[in-house]
Amino acid sequence: MNKIDKLLDELCPEGIDFVKLGEVCEINRGVRVVKKDLHEVGPFPVYQNSMIPLGYSYNSNYPADTTFVISAGSAGEVGYSSVDFWAADDCLCITCPKYISNKFVYYNLVNKQHLLKSKVRKASVPRLSRSAVEKIEIPIPPIEVQNEIVRILDKFASLAAELQAELQAELQARQKQYEYYRDKLLIFTKIGGGTQGITWMKMSEIGDICMCRRIMKHQTSKIGDVPFYKIGTFGGKPDAYISRDLYAYYRKSYSFPNKGDILISASGTIGRRVIYDGEDAYFQDSNIVWISNDETKVLNAYLYHLYAVIKWKTEGGTIKRLYGNNISKTLIAVPLIHEQHRIASILDRFERLTTDLQAGLPAEIKARQQQYEYYRDRLLTFKRKTA
Repeated sequence: MNKIDKLLDELCPEGIDFVKLGEVCEINRGVRVVKKDLHEVGPFPVYQNSMIPLGYSYNSNYPADTTFVISAGSAGEVGYSSVDFWAADDCLCITCPKYISNKFVYYNLVNKQHLLKSKVRKASVPRLSRSAVEKIEIPIPPIEVQNEIVRILDKFASLAAELQAELQAELQARQKQYEYYRDKLLIFTKIGGGTQGITWMKMSEIGDICMCRRIMKHQTSKIGDVPFYKIGTFGGKPDAYISRDLYAYYRKSYSFPNKGDILISASGTIGRRVIYDGEDAYFQDSNIVWISNDETKVLNAYLYHLYAVIKWKTEGGTIKRLYGNNISKTLIAVPLIHEQHRIASILDRFERLTTDLQAGLPAEIKARQQQYEYYRDRLLTFKRKTA
């Protein structure tokens, strides 16, 4: 039997009272903040319609150890401040009597956040009323039990934050390691430097610059058979599709990448790389291009890593573009084919470590979050006192 069970058996063997939050706590709206009182830095964070501070103030209207609920914008989100802060008028701040722990209320409301969000009025600006928060029912065990539960949940949250920081640090270290070796292996001496086994070639010498046939907006739909990647979704999830008939005709009649070709973005994030995996997909013309290189001379695997260190020459003002002419004139170092294999193999291994961490990091964080939520739910579940 753990400490909480012992306390419950000793202090409230018949069960716990459940009450509506508004019956035991004061819930008040914050005070509107004006622009002149907002600063980029300051002693007191200002919360308005999000858990992200709107800015900082030199005044506060609520003390540290206060729980609050966002009532507009990110309505239904629950916050807790360990420092004095300014609550704007879209914050519902909760003041508890001495026999109720503010942090205990916070954890209970976080545990019931799904219920709070279900009470949000859907509109152009989502809103949550004070009365909806006041009606949320919470258990009121003895303060000793509340404090022990808060201690345990604080420890869980701290351990989760430490783990996430460690995983992020490991990911950054692996990324830096990959970039170090990539630069070391791919930044060669320029022409005249006498680097043995290196041929310097213009991109136009290794293959033609290709792109898919233009797709018009009226030919796309939000649902469909074949994903159509625009520059904004390149390397991510598609938000447009084309028909299978159109795809089959265009693929047969016009330029189309081979499996393994390296697609690069020519606008937006210039030089973003995606290896075409051979799956049915179509790509926006002029914004997404590839080189139809002969792999007996230049490997796709080598080009993939080389593209990451090329300083592409772009044109344009606010919106930069990488034109075919710029790509054609770009000078690259082409080692012997066996050396390309060696370089690509080394860099593939380093990138795989980074990619595995990137894939594993969200999964690990999610697992820890689920573990925390499981124990939070258990710790906040009590036997209800009967009348």
